[in-house]
Amino acid sequence: MNAEIDTDVVIVGAGFAGLYMLHSVRGLGLNARVIEAADDVGGTWYWNRYPGARCDVPSMEYSYGWDDDLQQEWEWTERYATQPEILSYVEHVAERFDLRRDITFETRVVASDFDETTDTWTVSTDAGEGIRCRFVVLATGCLSSANMPDFEGRDDFAGRSFHTGQWPHEMVDFSGRRVVVIGTGSSAIQSIPLIAAEADSVTVMQRTANYAIPAHNKPLDPEEVAEIKADYRNWREKARDSTAAFGGHRPRMDVSAKAVPADERQATFEERWAYGGLGFGGAFNDLMLDQESNVLAADFFRSKVAEIVEDSDLAQKLSPQTILGCKRICVDTDYFATYNRTNVSLVDVSATPIERITATGVVVAGAEYEADDIVYATGFDAMTGTIQRIDITGRNGLSLKDKWSAGPLTYLGLGVEGFPNLFLITGPGSPSVLTNMIASIEQHVEWIRDVIGSMTEKGQSTIEADGDAEARWVEHVNAVAGLTLFNNCSSWYLGANVPGKPRVFMPLPGFPDYKVKCDEVAAAGYEGWVLA
Repeated sequence: MNAEIDTDVVIVGAGFAGLYMLHSVRGLGLNARVIEAADDVGGTWYWNRYPGARCDVPSMEYSYGWDDDLQQEWEWTERYATQPEILSYVEHVAERFDLRRDITFETRVVASDFDETTDTWTVSTDAGEGIRCRFVVLATGCLSSANMPDFEGRDDFAGRSFHTGQWPHEMVDFSGRRVVVIGTGSSAIQSIPLIAAEADSVTVMQRTANYAIPAHNKPLDPEEVAEIKADYRNWREKARDSTAAFGGHRPRMDVSAKAVPADERQATFEERWAYGGLGFGGAFNDLMLDQESNVLAADFFRSKVAEIVEDSDLAQKLSPQTILGCKRICVDTDYFATYNRTNVSLVDVSATPIERITATGVVVAGAEYEADDIVYATGFDAMTGTIQRIDITGRNGLSLKDKWSAGPLTYLGLGVEGFPNLFLITGPGSPSVLTNMIASIEQHVEWIRDVIGSMTEKGQSTIEADGDAEARWVEHVNAVAGLTLFNNCSSWYLGANVPGKPRVFMPLPGFPDYKVKCDEVAAAGYEGWVLA
């Protein structure tokens, strides 16, 4: 090892991305060190332990595909795996590949500074350590910094407060409690039915109604599992050649919703609804491209809410009027049916926002809703939040926070001009949150692994994004997003849920084309990158 460095690679985060990156660096014969804030592995599945926490990508796909023995030996139990089962899987991977010995737990990275005289990074932690390395890989996750709204009086509340993204490790009992849930995104939609089954009352405070497709979760069929495992590699490849890098065995219909007769369109929507899950968005090929087609799908969805929710006024309030899919579609179990319970009520806080939190409840439009517990299901500072909490300084004292002050700038979502040997896994400007995250993670880790391996073989010191290539890529991401309906509502894809955050559409739609582009860049000697 170079005498000037403590390790070859520092990896920030020990979730799915950090663990695979560590394993991959070891495969190159290099040394790596992972820094993780939690006391064990798991990433988002370590922190998100709220009731009903479950993945919205089928478990047979939301898993690593890089080791055949691993994918053959692990047995998933349900179509959509729960948080405890996913965490058990990640822990199994850490144990099986002896990964924990290179992970420092309960430690946060607070800064990372590039030294141009030695072409090394110094990574500083909250334990006071400075680690010298050649490469830094940010495996910090896209949904890892909880967004806690700054309501007046929030700290005055005398009861229990929870954020779904920072849930206690011990079981929380809501029996006999009056609970206010703030938010109706994915974590709220998953948790509200289970909280309502225990609590004396649940008051849901909704700013924007959300689209949620039934999961129809069930135990996995052993015969179906055996069939998949018999050809797992090709099965995954087919899935990962699809737009969202999963569900390739159930592809998107290659026809416009407007191009088929009404009865056929209705039958297609019904079939997708009955099957359940995110595949509903693939009922036709233009739901995120054509507003008229989108309205047809949205109208079908609203008709389903009206069938489920008995109170017609309440059904109307729970029916989104936004573009279907411009906010992430949720996958639910009995969410809308839960509003038929006598102990569940809905408060619309769109026109009359929450005024303040008191010692005993939440005030809206002058009325106090008393609570023993408040659950903040208010999401995350997505994609850039955790990265920007680290003080990262590149060439010539350039701060990443300053460079990204008007929105994130990257090349391929993998690197940033002015920050040599710094890589992002599923960073802004890559498909990331619009895909099966495991597929995106594996594709990024393998690309980073290959470039580090190539540089090591050739004795190259640094690689960084070329400024012109970065500018063209940002323009390309914006152009592609502009062809879609994603910009037609305020979503966390745009950072709209975080006050003061620049409104920029951060992920790139279209995983297969992106993957091809990354492969072409590598094959052309890392075109658009500056190697020294």
